[in-house]
Amino acid sequence: MNDHFTVLAIFEYSSEAQITKAKLDSEGIKTMLADEKTIDTDPLLSQAIGGVKLLVHKKDLEIATEIYNNIRRYRKDENGNDIHCPKCQSTKILMAPPDRKNIFYMLFPFFEKSKHMCNNCQTIF
Repeated sequence: MNDHFTVLAIFEYSSEAQITKAKLDSEGIKTMLADEKTIDTDPLLSQAIGGVKLLVHKKDLEIATEIYNNIRRYRKDENGNDIHCPKCQSTKILMAPPDRKNIFYMLFPFFEKSKHMCNNCQTIF
């Protein structure tokens, strides 16, 4: 990976990453995707390799983050209702990155239960 780029977001499928990349590109932000072709050839590898990474140039990170936070979709519960952060009551809830400290979850990542993370206060619950 180029040292001038940093990860802005991680997506399960490349189609999601392409949509966000197109928006950022239209705003004049330098972007690129990592692991896109690997996941396109075998989508079941997405969780194992950590998804498609959307990279932005470090000088554009602040504006790219602002744009991305305005267009991204946030998590809902099984009934389609907003999930609220227990700490700050925000509805800007994301899927938390996997913990994978246990060797079992490293070998079988699909058994790990997903957690939520607040995009405002970074609380994981």
